[in-house]
Amino acid sequence: MESQKKYSPEFSFEFFPPKTSEAEATLDRTIAKLAPLKPRFCSVTFGAGGSTREKTFETVVKIQTHTLIPCAPHISCIASTKQNIREVLDAYRAAGIRHIVALRGDMPSGMLSAGEFRYASELVEFIRRETQDHFHIEVAGYPEGHPQAPNIVADLRNFKRKVDAGANSAITQYFYNPEAYFRFVDDCEKAGIAIPIVPGIMPITNYTQLSRFSEMCGADIPRWIRKRLEALGDDRAAIRAFGLEVVTDLCRRLLEQGAPGLHIYTLNQYEASIGLWRNLGLASGLTEPAVEA
Repeated sequence: MESQKKYSPEFSFEFFPPKTSEAEATLDRTIAKLAPLKPRFCSVTFGAGGSTREKTFETVVKIQTHTLIPCAPHISCIASTKQNIREVLDAYRAAGIRHIVALRGDMPSGMLSAGEFRYASELVEFIRRETQDHFHIEVAGYPEGHPQAPNIVADLRNFKRKVDAGANSAITQYFYNPEAYFRFVDDCEKAGIAIPIVPGIMPITNYTQLSRFSEMCGADIPRWIRKRLEALGDDRAAIRAFGLEVVTDLCRRLLEQGAPGLHIYTLNQYEASIGLWRNLGLASGLTEPAVEA
């Protein structure tokens, strides 16, 4: 963890573009609640195959303009061409965006070709070639291994290609076993990788939803957490309270061991993030309750 201890901890949030007016109102309310926490930046996701390209752009510009919080749009290379990526980069530069999350992305069902970019490392290399140092580029890291990687060694090689292509820092897939993160960082250090690797944190508020997400992305839910959540059944308040306890303990241990911050996957909700910030002593002065019924 020595490579990470030299960085001052920074905290950030992830949102996704709303698809309805009701969802937009929910996101606006969430941003208003979380802005006082003064995150270093917030990221906005990008739908499979570019399905939310315009909404991602609109959401990013709206957040950065209204809150002055730096925003980092996700850019995916799946189903993209060099020309449309070039156009997207030009639009973000014109809008004053200087931070990007560069990802390979998910292949939409029925799509046979990935496009002109096969891997995130190729996208990072292209962004660097087109824009030099204008953008701070984030990439993804997988402490438990990418679900499509043949093994951990191959996954680490892929991660290093992204760093060598010009990535400035990384955000990890979420996890609940801190040892996986510590081992991943140690492996990166042995491979000569020393960029900030910020843990991605998924609050636990809905077991069914969490189980579905974890199945898709390959994130492990430890057996003891599964069993406790199953025992709580449909008691939503108890699930949120238990989830907050588990995730607080995880984050506290990560920060104590030198993690360079936390990146919270909010799912466009604010209660769990505020509760976490309060428990970690990062949100003094807020009047919002830690968990709402």
